[in-house]
Amino acid sequence: MADSYQPVELSGFIRDIPDFPKEGILFRDIMPLLQHPLALRASVDRIAEWSIGRHVDVVLGAEARGFILGAAVAYAIGAGFVCARKPGKLPWKTIHEEYALEYGTDKLAVHEDAIQPGMNVLVHDDLLATGGTARAKVRLVEKLGGNVVGVCFLVELADLGGRAKLDGYDVMSLITY
Repeated sequence: MADSYQPVELSGFIRDIPDFPKEGILFRDIMPLLQHPLALRASVDRIAEWSIGRHVDVVLGAEARGFILGAAVAYAIGAGFVCARKPGKLPWKTIHEEYALEYGTDKLAVHEDAIQPGMNVLVHDDLLATGGTARAKVRLVEKLGGNVVGVCFLVELADLGGRAKLDGYDVMSLITY
């Protein structure tokens, strides 16, 4: 975490793309941040610093962008990493959790032995919007007997109210719009 105290304004590395994936949506693209070495390092370091004292055993990230920073944070804090994926993408026995989308539902799955009872789990994703995906990951952790010790995001779209679905959990976002 050598560069964690160097000032980096992370929001300056987020690209706004109007009308993507459909008209009326302002997409917050994190790819420029991931491409910039100092911004990437600062993001990982700031989440890792926030995680200190939580005694994290594993970080749980959802595909695909949640894998990028989630695995890097796990490495930085000396924890393992667990993948939450779409059903049918994991090769071992899984459990799944369904969650609501704007127009329908989706599911996430994890290996049933990925989180042991009593493990401390940091739930991570790149973006908090309506909170459905994050809440599904929290439910997966709890179904397996794990303890959610924090929920962290690179970007939060506060106007969409996702934080309310995580009431009762310690939630942190590096960038809030």
